[in-house]
Amino acid sequence: MSSRETVDFIYEAHERIKPFVHKTPVYTNTTFNNLIGKEAFFKCENLQKTGSFKARGALNTVAYSSGNHGLATAWASRLAGVKCSVVVPKTTSEFKVTAVQGYGAEVVKCEYDPISRLEACETIATKEGYEIIHTSDHDDVIHGQGTIALELLQEVPDLDAILVSASGGGMISGIAIAAKAINKNIKIFMVEPKGKMAEESLRSGKRLWPNPPQFIDTIAEGLMSQQLGNLTFPIICRLVEKEVFTVGNEDIINGMVFSFRYMKMVIEAAAGATVAAAMSEKLKQMDPGIKKIGVILCGGNIDILKLPWYSSTY
Repeated sequence: MSSRETVDFIYEAHERIKPFVHKTPVYTNTTFNNLIGKEAFFKCENLQKTGSFKARGALNTVAYSSGNHGLATAWASRLAGVKCSVVVPKTTSEFKVTAVQGYGAEVVKCEYDPISRLEACETIATKEGYEIIHTSDHDDVIHGQGTIALELLQEVPDLDAILVSASGGGMISGIAIAAKAINKNIKIFMVEPKGKMAEESLRSGKRLWPNPPQFIDTIAEGLMSQQLGNLTFPIICRLVEKEVFTVGNEDIINGMVFSFRYMKMVIEAAAGATVAAAMSEKLKQMDPGIKKIGVILCGGNIDILKLPWYSSTY
């Protein structure tokens, strides 16, 4: 299906969800622009309902999640008046677990690996008769998250590129579908934590990750899934640039610190990854025609008592 055909579903999703979600602001920062030598436009999904972009997909239930998707699904389920169970790894921060429970959802903890998470989810779904809502590999989730691009390009229609962090790939798939339908020349770049190894798979068009699926070691718990989804992978191969921005923990911390210190924005590590990519030498050395970039700040759900740089010197 072409991006033009599919974008209609994203416009429809936008009409459905806009009474319930924020049209998040797009901010700029002169200090940041001077630092990177380009104009950056930050789409602030950290200010979204439930603290992340996940609210857009959850509205459009059993969910499994590192936190943000579960939080958004719990919120959406409360709006709809239906029961919700959320399966999370045992390592998920208590900050997010408490927030999910605050929306009335049941929280079930599982071992720290994708197979255990899925098995726990399927057990509950079978027992209770629930539907499993995948955190990213689901058409309605992709279409809901694609509404980010509609709003961003409405405000800044002449963007040259957009930086998007990816775990399962739902957000970047939706953004790529919408953005490419609006402007076929815009470039969509994936941002990943070290260990994801997406670029080799994107360049080959084949899923080269080891099986069974595993989580990667990163401070960005929202980006810990190594593999892109079965539904999202072909979309990303078709619409997203093959050159991937890979950032380490220290890079992510630098991005977060800049946001806290100079932009006065509370962001989580998954959003810090895109800030880090925008600050990277790699971006500076790219096509000089890339002058205006969108930077997706995907979430702000972080325990401020456990900030990752407390053990570093800043």
